[in-house]
Amino acid sequence: MGSRTLMMIGTMLTLFSSVTLVSSTEECASATSLVTTCYAFITYGTPNPFPGSPCCNAMASLKVIADTIENRRFACRCLMGLIATYNPNAYAIATLPDFCQVSLGFNIDPNTDCNL
Repeated sequence: MGSRTLMMIGTMLTLFSSVTLVSSTEECASATSLVTTCYAFITYGTPNPFPGSPCCNAMASLKVIADTIENRRFACRCLMGLIATYNPNAYAIATLPDFCQVSLGFNIDPNTDCNL
């Protein structure tokens, strides 16, 4: 991931911090950008052994915007897409809520049914 992409992600984080999720690919990008602050942890396992404050703040923001059943389902589907993208680092994504002590209302796991 290049520095330009990381700069765009930082800008998107600012823009999407108070957005409510709706069913569109544009909004899935907002959920993805929040988790992308965890890129170093997901990719390299650093900062070790915890993901760090910016990452955990992003997870807390994701919980806030996934405030309804429908928004939670949508966030779940977005995160399942991330698991596919960051594979074989999917385990790191799955551990983020526990490390950050944030309950999203669903498990981040390749076998999670987001429609429940």
